[in-house]
Amino acid sequence: MIQSENVTIETAHKLGLLDEEFEKIKEYLGGRTPNFTELSIYSVMWSEHASYKNSIKWIKKLPKEGKQMLVAPGEENAGMVDVGDGRACVFKIESHNHPCAVEPFQGAATGVGGINRDIFTMGARPIAQLNSLRFGSLKSNHSKRLFKGTVEGISHYGNSFGVPVLGGEVFFDECFENNPLVNAMSVGIMKKEDLISAVAKGKGNPVYIVGSSTGKDGIHGATFASADVTENSADDIPSIQVGDPFQEKLLLEASLELGRSGAIVGMQDMGAAGIICSTSEMSEKGGSGMKINLDKVPLRQQNIEAWEILLSESQERMLVVAKQGKEDVVEKIFEKWDLNCAKIGEVIDEDMLYFYWKGELVAKVPASTLVLGGGAPQYDREYTEPEYYKHTHDFKISDVKEPSLQECKKIAQEMTKNPNLASKRWVIEQYDSMVGTRNMTTNAPADAGIANIKGCSNGIAMTCDCNSRYVYSDPFIGTEIAVAEAARNIVCAGGEPLAVTNCCNFGNPYKPETYWQFVNAVKGMGEACKKFATPVTGGNVSFYNQASINGVVEAVMPSPVIGMIGTVDKKYQTSLDFKRKGATIFLLGEIKDDINSSEYLYNYCGVKLSPVPYFDMDKEYALQQVVKELIRKGFIESAHDVSDGGLFMNLVESAMHRDFGFNIISDSEVRLDSFLFGESQSRIVVTIDEDKYNDFVALMKKENVSCLAIGKVTDGDIIVDDEDFGSIKQYKHVYNNVLNEIMDK
Repeated sequence: MIQSENVTIETAHKLGLLDEEFEKIKEYLGGRTPNFTELSIYSVMWSEHASYKNSIKWIKKLPKEGKQMLVAPGEENAGMVDVGDGRACVFKIESHNHPCAVEPFQGAATGVGGINRDIFTMGARPIAQLNSLRFGSLKSNHSKRLFKGTVEGISHYGNSFGVPVLGGEVFFDECFENNPLVNAMSVGIMKKEDLISAVAKGKGNPVYIVGSSTGKDGIHGATFASADVTENSADDIPSIQVGDPFQEKLLLEASLELGRSGAIVGMQDMGAAGIICSTSEMSEKGGSGMKINLDKVPLRQQNIEAWEILLSESQERMLVVAKQGKEDVVEKIFEKWDLNCAKIGEVIDEDMLYFYWKGELVAKVPASTLVLGGGAPQYDREYTEPEYYKHTHDFKISDVKEPSLQECKKIAQEMTKNPNLASKRWVIEQYDSMVGTRNMTTNAPADAGIANIKGCSNGIAMTCDCNSRYVYSDPFIGTEIAVAEAARNIVCAGGEPLAVTNCCNFGNPYKPETYWQFVNAVKGMGEACKKFATPVTGGNVSFYNQASINGVVEAVMPSPVIGMIGTVDKKYQTSLDFKRKGATIFLLGEIKDDINSSEYLYNYCGVKLSPVPYFDMDKEYALQQVVKELIRKGFIESAHDVSDGGLFMNLVESAMHRDFGFNIISDSEVRLDSFLFGESQSRIVVTIDEDKYNDFVALMKKENVSCLAIGKVTDGDIIVDDEDFGSIKQYKHVYNNVLNEIMDK
């Protein structure tokens, strides 16, 4: 019999539940009022972070069909696609934003640990990590502290765990001052037939908790992630988990061995909401339930109550459903790896979860009422076009005086110092990019990271992309651009885009203007993914990314980060660096008189609101198909897409790897700042094999894609319209060291 407690609507409010949700819970429980443990269960499982209650109806509209898809979105812990040679790629991206706003080191470290567990709990070995990071201005000591702690946390956990970082992005803007965005992506590889499903079924099958012991860290972490950051958020430190990468390495090896043993029915990572999340999701998927004895859970502290054990987000733990009669197999594997392996319950043929503490029933809830797509609430939210959006097109390029060639030289030097454009070496050098010996881009920089699949003809190309400023200017087109740029990066590296995971970072969904941004971003993502045949395998929605400091609420720029993977035939792998002096530099794609939303306009000219840069989806798609063909026919020596910072920064990045320079002539039909620093989309810079020049030109004419020879590769000098802009070594020194100098101050 469930013990009654003095639970009221006020209790529900304190746990983040709405009036109608409290009434729905009572209905699900047969009309009775939940006790505090049961109410806490619904609080975390129906939080935005766990239930997607304000986003699921829109997320379901994203394209998810494709012959490459091996599991449906939401069916397992991560997306899974066919990459050929009998292999599957398992990948996912998730946020750990609020934890990093409060305790950046552990917040970032446990974000890395959690996303890797999502991969290996399915039977895949993680082979690469990426991350998408956004912080406030580095002029702020607070932002520098968060940035430093986050990078240290990522490097500590990832390096110790032994998975290389092969890509990512870092972006700085004042709007992220108090609410940084820290999105972690993991990519794994496995044989298709080795999939471990997150399912519980089979009456009487034993249920184990394996891995680390359980403590009080992370309790109500999902609820914490579904609220604003405030000046008092540091009081929520108990909601931040503590990670141990060495335990996770042991858990990885034990889990993969367990998957090969044939002794289990299913397994799931204990991420947000801990035991209650794994028990409910696995049960609902298998059409079953469980009886769980919480006093059997291995603890690392004794003063912990039953509801705290249920909700703890202690790291490095899995829930395993074993086959009856195979208990010895399971237990011996974890004994070998010196990890906890405790039988805590069994599967039942009933849609109910029973939780006991020392023989007393402390909670009884239907599993199906807790989960995403089941009984958890799903809302239609009001959305309204923001007032600022009406003024986006007030800006005209004529509002900015066209700079002279001499001033453009100064602008070029300042752009190279911009932390958004300069080398992220300060970050990258803290990460191990070589562990596992799979990195194929260490000595040949490319627009996408590439991981080798040993024994196969293909590698895996990967990238994560989003320009938050573009999405703020126009959520629909800005998100289309994010998908297009991710695909463009993979194509420039010699790959074929395959599928997408996403991490949608937005403000408060109850604010109609914020929800408008979200809805239009999802619509744009859907259109672009259809165009590029890159179905969405899953991902993460992170709302409430706004800070309420001294009564002033500021939301971050909307940031729907696109994580994309593709396959690369190893013989077509293409790098971005110029290969030889004298090579002709070609710009593929249209040149537009456009400086909209560029780093140049925003940070150099100080214009904070302007339209999104020029973008045409059909022309983008055509360009990418042509570049794929050029690479496969062996015409191209280097390829690098024009993105943040415009053409000038593209050329600097291609030149500096081998200390080459470039001599270019601007297009007289557009302004000089548009030509050098504009960020109009659908452009790629290539150098070609001169022996195939005629074939190259013929193909470009046939495909009707704009192509202009803009100059030559030099032995180190940078010349624009016959004006000496300095040497590549000068730019390279600034580019490589500016972030180090800022962070060392």
